[in-house]
Order: sequence, then structure tokens, then C-alpha cells
Amino acid sequence: MDLRQLDTEQRNPNTANIDVLSTYEILKLINDEDHKCPEAVARILPEITKSVDLIYEKVRAGGRLFYCGAGTSGRLGVLDAAECPPTYGVDYGMVVALIAGGPSAFIKAIEGAEDNPDLGRDDLIAHDFSSCDALVGIAASGRTPYVIGAMDYARETGAPVMAITCCKNSEMSRHADITMAAIPGPEVITGSSRMKSGTCQKLILNMISTSVMIKLGKVYGNLMVDVKASNQKLVQRAISIVSSAAGCSEATARETLERCNFACKPAIVMLLLGVDESEARRLLDQANGHISGAIAPTQV
Repeated sequence: MDLRQLDTEQRNPNTANIDVLSTYEILKLINDEDHKCPEAVARILPEITKSVDLIYEKVRAGGRLFYCGAGTSGRLGVLDAAECPPTYGVDYGMVVALIAGGPSAFIKAIEGAEDNPDLGRDDLIAHDFSSCDALVGIAASGRTPYVIGAMDYARETGAPVMAITCCKNSEMSRHADITMAAIPGPEVITGSSRMKSGTCQKLILNMISTSVMIKLGKVYGNLMVDVKASNQKLVQRAISIVSSAAGCSEATARETLERCNFACKPAIVMLLLGVDESEARRLLDQANGHISGAIAPTQV
């Protein structure tokens, strides 16, 4: 292994003297470098598009989206997966995140776990991964054995396999159907891929999960209409969502939500079309859960 060949291990000439700068100058340099992240992601939008479409087809048919990573990359996958159920009302098993070393590795590094490709394979097998599912391997370096082991097993099942990396021509790209390689340039601190590389990965993961959920009908306009009202903040958010979408008072929104167990989508259709809950749910089922299709079938 020659780390010097990896994009994520190059020295950044812009920060060569960062250790002798003032606090403000340090922060300014970090911020300047961070601006390169969205630009790097913009360059690979075609690859992200293909990935989203592949994942959507699997999830729409009842399959699952799996993330697999180690260290920072694995933690970012766990974060994205954990936020999908409360935000979009999906089952916790729809988006699954695997991290080398298991759940405890989220808060404390498990040394050596990422170096074993068999562990990646075993973790997918333990979750009954099949051709019905989709796998996104995440590794800034593009060479993590744990991730590659999972990717190889996923390909054996016939499932679509994608890679998120921050190195060009990475080893992972040879094990993936689609590679999303965002190259933001050398890190502020050499090799600290939790910085710009991590930011790029987070941006890509946000795009993937958000786009898939939009295509599944979890969003109306730009409102998260399948949010689970599981605490007081989310109850108020549900009220605000229905009020905004239906153009009604918050009192009317709350009253309607209470009639359908605080489910935003039927509440919105009820208010927009003046129908009861049963008819609203029938129209939503007919439109595959899309509010736009329920209220104006020709739109979807």
C-alpha cells in the first residue's frame, strides 16, 4: 500500500504554514478549502443521477438501500440511514447502514475491522442481502477491504453496486457498477479525510436519500409530508406542513390531523379536495402515495 498515490493523502500547498497562523487565518483557510466540496460534487452529478435511479427502482419494488463503510465514511452512512425514518416515515429496515466493527464503532474506533473483506461479506449475509437490494460502498480512499468485500458479495447476488470515494481511479471503482468520485483536492491537514472528503460524502448521501424519498412520494412541493409526529417538535412541524400545503389555519390543520392519526398526506388531500379520510387514502393509494397524483392524476 502506497498512500502517497491517493488523492486523499496529498499535501495541500495552500495550508503548508497553517500551524503558525492566527485563529482567524486558520478558519479562513479551512473555509476556503471547504468551498471546493460542492464544486467537486457538481462534477459527478451524472453518476449520482444514475445511482439514484437504480436505487429508486429497487426500493420502489420493496428492496432496501444499504450503505457500507468504515470510520468516518461508515459513520456518515449510519447518520444518513438513521435520519430517514423520522424524516420520511419509512421503516427502519428500508435504509440500512453497515459500519466496520459494528454499531459500537460509531463512537469508538475498532482497530483493524476495516482491513478484513470477509467481515463486509458476512455483515451483508447477516442482513439477508439479495439481488432485490442496492449497495453503496463508502470510502474516501477508495480502497477499504471491508467495503470491497461487501461490494464483491453484493455483485455476486446480482444487486446494483455503487461506490462513493474521493480518489480517482480507485480500487473500489473496479468493484462497482457506478462510481461517484468527488475529488475536492488535498485536505487542510494531510490525510484527514474527515474534513473535505467527509463533507463531499455527506453531500452525496444527502442527495441520494433525499432524491429517492422525493421519487417515492415522501415530499409534496418541498414539504416532508410523511414525517412521523413522534415528539412535540414534530407534531408542530406536521401541523405547519398541513397548514402550508392546504392553505388553512393551524387550528384546522390540527383538527384534520387528529382525524387521521397525525398522518400529513391524507390530511392534506382531505383539505384540498374536501373528501373524508377513507377517500383521501384511496386516492393516495391509487397515486402510489404521491399527493400531486392524488389531487390531479394527470400530474404524475
